[in-house]
Amino acid sequence: MPYVPVAELKDYVGKELGRSQWLTIDQERINLFAEATGDFQFIHVDPVKAAQTPFGSTIAHGFLSLSLMPKLMEDIIVLPEGVKMVVNYGLDSVRFIQPVKVNSKVRLKVDMVEVTEKKPGQWLLKATATLEIEGSDKPAYIAEPLSLCFV
Repeated sequence: MPYVPVAELKDYVGKELGRSQWLTIDQERINLFAEATGDFQFIHVDPVKAAQTPFGSTIAHGFLSLSLMPKLMEDIIVLPEGVKMVVNYGLDSVRFIQPVKVNSKVRLKVDMVEVTEKKPGQWLLKATATLEIEGSDKPAYIAEPLSLCFV
């Protein structure tokens, strides 16, 4: 991830920071997420039943695709030099636009929206994160993650 002087953080507001590498969402990942969360709805874990739905296959849990955000944005997000730690501060909004079908490839596009000094040495970064699906005009989701940086 790129590190910049604190004084330059605001220069990134309104700019695209980049896109992650493509990641394939396979059935094993979906099943592991179901195990971790206890969400075994058939649309996620039963390929035979899911094939009978309008989706034609299993789909990833919305929260599975959302949970990939920190990993996908780690090489994209701009952080202040000297950062000691970064914590998830939440999300201002999330909209799931369309499901991610099994074996789809996804990548994250990140734009910086806002940079705010909360306290001396604490910077709140607000971004727009769009999970793109290879071959689709519509994204899986658009979210506004908040990251609190401690310098």
